[in-house]
Amino acid sequence: MIEARTSVLGDAERAVLRDVLGERVRFDEPLADYTSWKIGGPADALADVETPAELARIMRLIFKGALPWFVLGSGSNLLVGDGGIRGVVIRLAGEFAAVSLVQEAPETVTVRAGASASMPLVVAQAASQGAVGIGALAGIPGSVGGALRMNAGTDREFGEFVREVWVHTPAKPDAHAVTPQYFYRHTTLARDAVVARVTLDFERGEPAAVRAEMQQRLVRRKNTQPLQHPNAGSCFRNPPGDKAGRLIEAAGAKGWREGDAEVSELHANFIVNRGSATASDVARLLARVRREVVERFGVELELEVHFVGVFCE
Repeated sequence: MIEARTSVLGDAERAVLRDVLGERVRFDEPLADYTSWKIGGPADALADVETPAELARIMRLIFKGALPWFVLGSGSNLLVGDGGIRGVVIRLAGEFAAVSLVQEAPETVTVRAGASASMPLVVAQAASQGAVGIGALAGIPGSVGGALRMNAGTDREFGEFVREVWVHTPAKPDAHAVTPQYFYRHTTLARDAVVARVTLDFERGEPAAVRAEMQQRLVRRKNTQPLQHPNAGSCFRNPPGDKAGRLIEAAGAKGWREGDAEVSELHANFIVNRGSATASDVARLLARVRREVVERFGVELELEVHFVGVFCE
């Protein structure tokens, strides 16, 4: 068995990464500070990439060396194993964080956003122009790229507003357009596609009304979600015709703990880190909740959070 922290990067790959990124690549870097759960072991290489040209060079390195890799957005909706992630972990910054409003038609609000742009920033800027429907994305944490890949949303979803998506892949490293399809909490976007930028279109309404609706949603979210503790958002998808949180609460799981991981007393579909929870703590608690819901109600809950990296147990 390969030891959990054995790097797969050789001296040659490390030299290329340093040549492309300089001090913006860090080796054996713990990932806990980069995830919303504040959990995660070290990455072989954590690479902050700021331009499409840099990303294309990294994609070529990955393709040539058949290296494992992962794109770490804002670290929400994600459980990184205690053994970390082997290979190259890419964080998009610089040009990929840009957001701009484009006046193309008087009846439409058009937003162009890089993949690492903050969702709260996108929502705020779109709302200021009266983007109808943007309230459905209010309060969603994380980045544009993550929201697209997960088709995030509430009563309306991210994919409804997407007009263009540009990506990079190891086999086709320069930016190119794709047209994914959107489903509940997933898309047909290829697993090896790194989202670079997205264009969103919204019907234009009255800015004051849009901002008021958004504010109401944000207040409701704040009052019903455990935002005072590190968490990764909803852990399970809602089953057809029901709510995962309702089932977990009915199963009596609120307040359950494994180590410092706890099923929130405020919202049962959230697991919070009470201080020093590990990925193993969270994984055990998720499994325990799923078993209880199956035994009580015969419903197999599907995970909404993604497991990545090396889990040591």
